[in-house]
Formats: sequence, structure tokens, C-alpha cells
Amino acid sequence: MRFKDLSGKELIDVTKGSRLGVLGQSDLDVDTKTGKIESILIPDYKWFGVKKGEMQDKIYWSEIETIGDDIVVVKPSQDSY
Repeated sequence: MRFKDLSGKELIDVTKGSRLGVLGQSDLDVDTKTGKIESILIPDYKWFGVKKGEMQDKIYWSEIETIGDDIVVVKPSQDSY
């Protein structure tokens, strides 16, 4: 799967039933040796989509349950965010 296929999908926390963000507005933590995605870094936004500048949430790739047409369902561990 390519990043362009993930871009625009909403991240949903299945345990809380909450929206975490949108892929494409987030950053990826990639292992430079293997090229595999290790985690998704979700920025903390203020009002009107202005970025605060710091990362609030970190979702590990292993915590992704399902990737659908419009959403990515994640089940974060206790220490993720």
C-alpha cells in the first residue's frame, strides 16, 4: 500500500469511538533501513486548523486493526497517547 492510498482517510480509535485525525495531515515515522512505517504522528491542531507545532498522538503501525475505504480503525495501547 502506498501513502497516497492512505491519504485522506480518518483515523478512528475503536476503544473510545473517537476521531483521532486524518492521514495526510499527519506525519509518518519510517524506518530508514527497511522503509516500513513504524508509527503515525498526529499533530495537535488549534482552532481553524492552525498547527500548534508539536505532536500530540503517536499511533504505532501494529495498533492498526483495519484499513477501509474511508477510515483506518486503530486500537491503541495504553501508552500510545
